[in-house]
Parts: sequence; structure tokens; C-alpha cells
Amino acid sequence: MTQSTIRPMGERKRANWVRLRTMIFLRWVAIAGQLVAVTLTPFVFGIQLELGWSFFAIGVSIIGNLVAHFVFPENKLLTERQNLSMVVFDLLQLGFLLSLTGGLNNPFTLLLLGPVTTSASALSYRSTVALCALAIAIMTSLAFFYVPLLTSQGEELKIPELFIFGQWVALVIAVTFTSVYSRRVTSEIHLMADALSATHMALAREQKLTDLGGVVAAAAHELGTPLATIKLTSTELVNELKGHPDLREDAELIAEQTDRCRDILRDMGRAGKDDLHMRQAPLITVIELAAEPHTDRGKTVLINLVHDKNDATAQPSILRMPEIIHGLRNLIQNAVDFATTTVWVEASWTEKFVSLRIIDDGPGFPTHLIGRLGDPFMGNKRSPKPSRSLPEYEGMGLGLFIAKTLLERSGARLRFANGTDEPASGNGEIGAIVEVRWPRRKIDAREGDNALPTGQNSRFAEV
Repeated sequence: MTQSTIRPMGERKRANWVRLRTMIFLRWVAIAGQLVAVTLTPFVFGIQLELGWSFFAIGVSIIGNLVAHFVFPENKLLTERQNLSMVVFDLLQLGFLLSLTGGLNNPFTLLLLGPVTTSASALSYRSTVALCALAIAIMTSLAFFYVPLLTSQGEELKIPELFIFGQWVALVIAVTFTSVYSRRVTSEIHLMADALSATHMALAREQKLTDLGGVVAAAAHELGTPLATIKLTSTELVNELKGHPDLREDAELIAEQTDRCRDILRDMGRAGKDDLHMRQAPLITVIELAAEPHTDRGKTVLINLVHDKNDATAQPSILRMPEIIHGLRNLIQNAVDFATTTVWVEASWTEKFVSLRIIDDGPGFPTHLIGRLGDPFMGNKRSPKPSRSLPEYEGMGLGLFIAKTLLERSGARLRFANGTDEPASGNGEIGAIVEVRWPRRKIDAREGDNALPTGQNSRFAEV
């Protein structure tokens, strides 16, 4: 998956569709509450209401719900316009009902927040702004145009005008704040869901490649003995059938095809093996494997082991985890893309930690983005201005997010910085620095939490 596969939130198609059944259910809940409030209020509190017009408003909502229920299938997915139309209808119906029951003097005006804030999580930015404006317009009209609430003695229930103004201000602020809050949180959830989906796809692809190589290698290993037996037997038959040219020709063909099978399996087996030995590799081998696709792209990639000679700790043999290989490959790709001439990959280790530094001589990370590196769809990774040479980096950040997520999954911690000193392995100016650090016990293949067992390789489980 390339970085341009998934587009930022504002450019991609909607994925947060709402079912008609959900909207119908929510409207039935609102209708039930309205019926209870309008029916019981005159008897419990002795307040006079315009019952005829109130039941008319509720009846219109009931008819709309029945039409939607019987005309359309319940599993229908509402489009943006259909969803917006239903919410606008609910707002207007609720506003009309409140105008019949005291306007802003009615404490139930708080219910106007429900349709707006709920829809902010499902509708587009433009639709959310339109709904907020409509809700504020309804609240404003309710401050001036309404049927007063009267007691059974004919006294008007009315709060002071200052309180009316305060309630209006509070409702406007509540509509704005809750809509922005709901919209922001929902957008963040969608972005993270898309980015994590891309991460899982990248990891699954890397895992499939690893598993495929292991299956091929295992097949080559398991078929080696029977192929050798066939080869030996066919060779003996060739020698014994000198007086039978027709049969000898068949035996020679068997021997020839046996050699061909051996060569094919040998070539296929070079992709890798899933035995205990090939599930681990020296640290520098794993780094070289990750860097291999980017070593011939016109930039120099230097891989060095920076280790204290007085330290007797041997170079660790680490797990060949797809998370590590793919994560490092993304970081090296990012460094190569922005480097001027050279990328340095420096590895070091101690008894407790294994560390890598990926350094390039490019322009470095923008200082205003360093704290956000690793977030998906955060904008251009290196330059705040669009890049003509690297247009695919505009508005993204998905590559670094995938690398960070995969490496942290393996137990690593990442740090992004800009350098001022020369790299330990050579001369030149430093641009961006990415430091990856693992607790050694997390990736060491010979000791620690994930040490591989020794002994005979286990067979593949049958599916």
C-alpha cells in the first residue's frame, strides 16, 4: 500500500453512513417522550397547553416515521442529503413544538442540542455548520415568538428577560461547542481507523511474504530426501538398462526431471525459511534486509555498527519479525526520499538495549511538526510547503505512522529530532534523525522474553 492510497479526511469518500432504521428508532424515542410530556403536563402541573397544535406537531412526526418505515427498507443507508433532511425535519418539528409550549421559558429547549451534536458525528462539515445555524435561528426565534405557558389560574409562567438572554447564550455556546467537540473526536476516530487499517494491511502483506518463503523452504527441505532417493534409483536403473535402450531412455528422463525439480526448489527456497534458524538473524542482516529496496535509488545508504570495542557484548541475533523489517523499511524510505546524497543507518547495542539511528543529510523535520510526527494524515512530513518533486507527501504522514505503529508493536520506542552534529560513521551535515530503541529482551532471539527454542524444527500444522 502506497502512501497515496488513502486520502485525508476532507478528500476521501464518506465511510460513516447511517442506516434509516437507526434514525427511525431515535425518532420513535423522541415521539414517545413528547407524547408523555404533552399529555401529562396539564394534569400533573396544571399548565395549560395548546394540545391540538401540539398533537398535530407530534402526529406529523409519527406520519413521517410510518412513511419512512413502510416505503423504504429498514437496512437502507441514508445519503448525506437524506440524513440532513431528516435532521432538519426533526429540528423544525421540535422548534415548532417548543414555540407552542413557552419558547425559551421551557426547560426542554435543551433537547435542541440532541439532533445537532449527534449529526455532527455523521454528516459533513458543511452540513454540520448548516444544522448549527438552523438550531441557533430556531433558538433566537423562540426568544420572541412563542405561546406563553399559563397555569390553571391564568397566570403566565415566565422567567426574567435577563435569564432568557442567558439561556439563549448558553444554548448557542452549547450547540457550537458540542458540535465541534463531537466532530473533532469523530474525525480523529475515523482517521485512526483508516491509518490502523493501512498498518494492518502492510503487516499482513509482510507476514504473507515471510510465510510464503517459509513454506517454500520447508517444502524444499522436506522433498530433498525423496528426490535424492529417486535420483539414486534412476541412476542405478540407467546403468542396469544398457541392453534396453527404450527403458534406459525413460530412466534417464526420470533422472533429468529429478535434477530439474531439485533446482526449482533450490531457487524458490532462497526466499527464506521458516525453521528455527531462519527465524532469527544478526542485527546487521535484518537492517540490510530492510534497506535493500532503497539502496539503488540514487542515494548512498551506509550501514554501520557503532560499538564500543572494550565492550565484550556480542552483536545480538534478533527476531526476523515482519513488524521490524517493514517498520525500518518505511523509515529508511523516508530518509532516502528527503536525503540530499547520503543516509546513515547506525546500530549499537548494550546488555539491556538495542538502538538504531537513521540519519539523512536532507533539510530535516519542520520544527513545528516534530511533536506530531507519527500521527496519520497530519500534513507534509518535512516541508510546510507543497513539494513538486514529492507530491505524494502532501497531506499525509501515513508512512511514518505505519512505521511507528509496527515498531512500537515490537517493543521499540521512537524519537524524532533534527541533528547539528556529524554522524558517528562519517562526515557530512545531519538533517533528520530517527532513533529506534528496543529493550534487548524484547527482540533478542537467544535470550530474553522471546528467545527461540533450540532443537528439531516442528512440522507445519495442517489446515
